Amino acid sequence: MHHDPVTGLWLVSRHKDVRQVLLAPDLFLPDNAQHAVSPLPVSVLRVLARAGFSLPPALANNGTPNHPGLRRVVTRFFHAQRVAEAVPVIERIAIELLADVQSQLAATGGCDLFTSYAQVLPCRVLMELLGIHGVDPSTLIRWSDASLELFWGRPAPERQLELAELVVAFHQWLTKAVRTGSVPSDSFMGALSRHRLPDGTPLDVETAVGVCFFVFVAGQSTTGQLIATALRGALFEPGTWPRTASEAGLAEAWVEEILRREPPVTTWRRVTARPAEVDGNELPTGAHVLLMLLGSGSDPEVFPDAERMHPNRANVRHHLAFGAGRHRCPGASLARTEAALAVRAAARALPDVRPSAGAAAPPMLGLLSFRAPLEVVVEQP
Repeated sequence: MHHDPVTGLWLVSRHKDVRQVLLAPDLFLPDNAQHAVSPLPVSVLRVLARAGFSLPPALANNGTPNHPGLRRVVTRFFHAQRVAEAVPVIERIAIELLADVQSQLAATGGCDLFTSYAQVLPCRVLMELLGIHGVDPSTLIRWSDASLELFWGRPAPERQLELAELVVAFHQWLTKAVRTGSVPSDSFMGALSRHRLPDGTPLDVETAVGVCFFVFVAGQSTTGQLIATALRGALFEPGTWPRTASEAGLAEAWVEEILRREPPVTTWRRVTARPAEVDGNELPTGAHVLLMLLGSGSDPEVFPDAERMHPNRANVRHHLAFGAGRHRCPGASLARTEAALAVRAAARALPDVRPSAGAAAPPMLGLLSFRAPLEVVVEQP
């Protein structure tokens, strides 16, 4: 562990210590999980306040008694059977997007698989699975990316204002959909509108919007980041790209190793409810803890030869990329499935592509808790 005197954060990176914190949610509270990394200036706070923007405890930031019920609503749409039933949907959308990629390669000789494929696929899949209508995928992607940057990035004040306007538009669209009951009753937002809290009262609009806000951002942005990282890794790892097209189970194993070694969610935050001890270190009440999920996946005590990509390592699923315990990512199964299908479909549809010159050092998303390539540029020989 390391205490950073500049930020005041306690950094936890060993696998056993990260797991200890994640499995003690009543001691290490999730209350700060969605706090803005950079203080929001008054001008930005005014924009958010005028629009009625708020993110009350919902999922990732919820340590209250209403969390289990809300989580059950979410998991109903992401459990194993629903994910299995979604496989044809994922494959259909992947084929459609890859056809456009093939056309672009034929016309220009090059294509960015991030913006044309990895980023779009999970957004369209999520929209179909959750019954989301009345918004273009490109708009939903733009809103989600703005939300990540505003709350987990360090943008300049001028940029914060731009992002706030996009986040407000996202929040207002969600609020209108939840409040007016314009969504189908069997959709995700419809299920939330019917949900009752432990005391029997209907779920308030603000909390329902908070749940949607987190699910939509996590369900598409982070999955797109995972797909982009997996595609880029498979293209650069000698012999992996053609093998993922034909070797049974390799795409799934490759994605799992990417989750261990290069997860899109690199850190997560907690705050102590009372004095706590981690690895012999005494933490006071209110200590802000940063869990280094990325580092925990390279802990040599858990993963021998941790720096090497080894898709068939026996304990690969022991990573903490999706968290653990009460707040483990409810969309883990869908993310795994989408990423594996995306890699396999791309390798089959584009057997001859190769990384473009300069693709070895792409621009990277570098937020506090999120990291992924922003380009996966390929060319047709």
